[in-house]
Amino acid sequence: MATSSSFILCSLLLCWVSSQTLATTSFQPKALVIPVTKDSSTLQYTTQIKQRTPLVPVKLTIDVGGNFQWVNCDGGYVSSSYRPVPCDSPICKASGSAACETECLAPPGPGCYNNTCSHIPDNPFSSIGIGGGEMASDTTVIQSTDGRTVGKAVVVPRVVFTCSTTSLLGGLSAGALGMAGLGRSEVSLPVQFASAFKFPKKFSMCLSSSSSSNGVIFFGDGPYVFLPNVDVSKSLMYTPLILNPVSTAGSYFEGNPSTDYFINLTSIKINGNAVPLNAALLKITDGNGGTKISTVNPYTVMETSIFKAFVKVFRHEAKNLTKVSSVKPFKYCFSSKNTPSTRVGPAVPLIDLVMHNSSVYWRIFGANSMVQVKEDVICLGFVDGGSNPRTSIVIGGYQLEDNLVQIDMENARLGFSSSLLFKQTTCSNFNFTSSV
Repeated sequence: MATSSSFILCSLLLCWVSSQTLATTSFQPKALVIPVTKDSSTLQYTTQIKQRTPLVPVKLTIDVGGNFQWVNCDGGYVSSSYRPVPCDSPICKASGSAACETECLAPPGPGCYNNTCSHIPDNPFSSIGIGGGEMASDTTVIQSTDGRTVGKAVVVPRVVFTCSTTSLLGGLSAGALGMAGLGRSEVSLPVQFASAFKFPKKFSMCLSSSSSSNGVIFFGDGPYVFLPNVDVSKSLMYTPLILNPVSTAGSYFEGNPSTDYFINLTSIKINGNAVPLNAALLKITDGNGGTKISTVNPYTVMETSIFKAFVKVFRHEAKNLTKVSSVKPFKYCFSSKNTPSTRVGPAVPLIDLVMHNSSVYWRIFGANSMVQVKEDVICLGFVDGGSNPRTSIVIGGYQLEDNLVQIDMENARLGFSSSLLFKQTTCSNFNFTSSV
């Protein structure tokens, strides 16, 4: 398994991005920020960036483990700052690509130039799933932040991404033109932004539980301040990131490691009682097993034997809950009529995801374990992933909501806050009002 020394980024890519940016602006932000919105119909988390020359707003679905940003380049992509990435360039090599498009048969234009680096954009929501695409770069504008409010907009002239075709957009949130990859990759957005402005290679994600208010992603170090003046960066617990040496993407070039963020989950406790499970499933073997976080999966997914053991202990600890008919995709639902409410959601058994050390655990309260599916019905928001999934436990978006999660690439660790509701704030309480 990897330690922090194994997460070494390509210096060629970093220098290339930095030199381009410094030539454009003398303002060096300490951090950047983007809003994140939950789509109530697809349960995807989306953002909007400004890209191209002249600038165009581009809606993207967030993939926290995605290799890179990809955008539809079919008809309508017009930009004077678009530049294809050459086959033998340092950026192409850093991306892990093993393909070169020597001759494009269509007329030259974005997505169709000769002798360009080619990669594989992945859409896990689409029946098509994958496709080949030209790597390119273009101007991106993003807001700076001091961690408390929004600051100046800054320009990153050559943000690398991959072109896709319109056919790959199926299943994405309405109006989305691609996906924003934030993964453990040398061409992911967090790495490119950090390289451009020489701030720490880390980002923090705070997903709102409401589709009517924005969550937030910070690129760079804290503070991460939410109204009323709560700095969440001061109360994080940390666990090491684990490198999965085999890609977990829908399609990839042979030899590429996973860009997902895996953590060393060692046990699960419910009201302090350990869930009996096969510990071997929590380890990564030949690319299989282990635990990762995901914004693609709306709810936490567990391998069948883990799921059954988990539910058995939960139901034993929740004897006061009245079971009712299941509601898809959930298998265990309960009447909420006699379930007291607390600041952190329904009063149900506490779930602890125990990490590398017994004193380091991610506590899940009712707001993140129970899903209100009807007026008087709540369901346990975990789903059965089958008997042979690629990854044993995938911590999904619902369990991440109103929790701040920090990915620290330089120190190969993941920080987590547990529920912000305990701190009398939420992920929708960042002040997006500009300070300039």
